[in-house]
Amino acid sequence: MILRVEDIKAAYDGIRALKGVSIEVAAGEMVAVIGSNGAGKSTLLNCISGMVTPKAGKVWLEGKDVTELPGYRVARAGLLQVPEGRQILSDLTVDDNLRLGELARGSRKSPFDFNGVLKLFPKLEERLWQRAGTLSGGEQQMLAIGRALMGGPKVLLLDEPSLGLSPLMTDYVFSALRTLNEQGLSILLVEQNAHRALEATRRAYVMDKGVVVHEGLSEALSKDERVITHYLGQEPAMAEAQ
Repeated sequence: MILRVEDIKAAYDGIRALKGVSIEVAAGEMVAVIGSNGAGKSTLLNCISGMVTPKAGKVWLEGKDVTELPGYRVARAGLLQVPEGRQILSDLTVDDNLRLGELARGSRKSPFDFNGVLKLFPKLEERLWQRAGTLSGGEQQMLAIGRALMGGPKVLLLDEPSLGLSPLMTDYVFSALRTLNEQGLSILLVEQNAHRALEATRRAYVMDKGVVVHEGLSEALSKDERVITHYLGQEPAMAEAQ
């Protein structure tokens, strides 16, 4: 397992957001975390990436404990997060945003270089000198993913990549993620669109109120009546009919 999270617990203002979550991602695997709003999915990613220090538990990357490292050192180790809402630097150009992503890598070598990112997202090459804040939502999401790739991730963490995107742009982004995964990149995907997440991944975890309530192969979970009823927004008979 390239990424192993053991019994992570976290709290905000006295409210327990994570109550002991354990997940794993194998090298070259794409794994989803789905669940309703407030389930703790984003908090889990923030604990993994070093943005939030957990109250208890461990995060292991390639067998090394990175739990208490500051965020920039977690990134240097190879855990790169694409945050919810993208958080690009709006006043800087597309080129500047991508180049800044390299800073997260430090002295590590990376299979993802500038030209590779532009090959994956040709629209960014057309807008290199455009201010990032003037891009469409889909183009900003491409830029956020590209910036993370410039940091040389060993595991790419994505928080709600389809948020606010049109169906067409969502297809484009998920196609890019599949391409990256086929190239061997390990991906942990938090996604509110459970259908798309299960379609795109091999395995998945279902969270509810700070704990993992289901886990297994994504295809099997997509047919599980409990998951269908509570997380996919369909009655089992409707899902079977589709």
